Amino acid sequence: MYTERHFNLYKREKPHNRDFNGKEGKAYEAKDVYGPEITDKDGELLDQHDSFYINTKSLLVLFQIMGVMPIMRVPKDAQTTKRTTYNWISKATLWAYLVWSLESIIVIKVGRERYSNFQQNTNKRFDEVIYNIIFLSILIPHFLLPIASWRHGPEVAIFKNMWTHYQLKYLKITGTPIVFPKLYSLTWGLCVFSWALSFAVILSQNYLQDDFELWQSFAYYHIIAMLDGFCSLWYINCNAFGTASKGLATNLHKALEAEHPALKLAQYRHLWVDLSHMMQQLGRAYSNMYGIYCMVIFFTTTISLYGSLSEILDHGFSYKEMGLFVIVGYCMTLLFIICNEAYHATRKVGLEFQVRLLNVNLGAIDRSTQREVEMFLVAIAKNPPIMNLDGFTNINRELFAANISFMSTYLIVLMQFKLTLLRQGTKKVFKSIVDAIFNTTTTMSQDDVEE
Repeated sequence: MYTERHFNLYKREKPHNRDFNGKEGKAYEAKDVYGPEITDKDGELLDQHDSFYINTKSLLVLFQIMGVMPIMRVPKDAQTTKRTTYNWISKATLWAYLVWSLESIIVIKVGRERYSNFQQNTNKRFDEVIYNIIFLSILIPHFLLPIASWRHGPEVAIFKNMWTHYQLKYLKITGTPIVFPKLYSLTWGLCVFSWALSFAVILSQNYLQDDFELWQSFAYYHIIAMLDGFCSLWYINCNAFGTASKGLATNLHKALEAEHPALKLAQYRHLWVDLSHMMQQLGRAYSNMYGIYCMVIFFTTTISLYGSLSEILDHGFSYKEMGLFVIVGYCMTLLFIICNEAYHATRKVGLEFQVRLLNVNLGAIDRSTQREVEMFLVAIAKNPPIMNLDGFTNINRELFAANISFMSTYLIVLMQFKLTLLRQGTKKVFKSIVDAIFNTTTTMSQDDVEE
């Protein structure tokens, strides 16, 4: 991988006698290849050209208000390259502590009632016992928020700063900014939709489930909205990666059409490597949050599917099963969006970009440019643009297919257990009927003998 160590080794090399065009003359220095250096004096420029932050600011502010991710933006006049920061005692973090503590009061109260119902139902049917587990599992992300989200605040700040630096570097090298069409309105729409969907899902449970009281719904609104917000954040970042890759590919073709494009090609190669590193940093920054996200979705979906199918076998289709199917549909939709968008981002930045380079007519360019194309292909192979949750798993369509496979396996096991209980119940009923008939026959025979 192209790391800072490689950069330092490159700087220590002696200037060569040939430039990237293969001709005698000016020797390009490392700064020409890696692009202009960004210093603390560029703080105002970083803010001015940070189009991604400007367009997605509404979602970041929403996360601050909800206490989900209390990162902060430094003042515009601050002379620093770190435009996004995280501190455990900042105003945003202290506000997050307060919001989380107040939300915990209602969440704990509802959780205790659900747990109490779970204990009281231990002597009842297995289906009635497992039903309470569904709504207990949805409460889990709230309690794991400090560990899964806040603890990775510094990594999130690094990711945001990488986006900020990348846009200015992209502008200085290519001469054109990265344009994110309709991103501003899309982000605002997703902020509103996240809370609207939260109310829709929870109020549907209040209407469809007999024991889901209205006051209990207040423990779930912010949790579902938080899950929706993280899904929106993932969707926005994945689309932004695709947009940046498309713009870089366009500039790459323009450079190849120019005379002696070797230097530009080398600069674009390092821009691409930075983009790939940002994709990896996204998974690292939110690894715990999305890891818990996937586990809660897997567990809740499996139990909800079993509960709905079990109730249908026992009593037929009713409003209760409709409520459970709403939960299943909601969870699977979130998981599909995350996996599908990660797949498209990886494909646009990796495979599609690689195909563009493979289609370059090497016979029409000079030797030094051919060498740069080869090095570009090696860089893509050595720095695959993958969404990895800090080594736990890769986020792609395979993860979605694997989750369906695992859920099907566990669902089959649970349904076999259910059918076993049904057969045992049928045997008991049949035995009681036979015993009743036998006792009745015996009684009648005794009466005849006495007569």
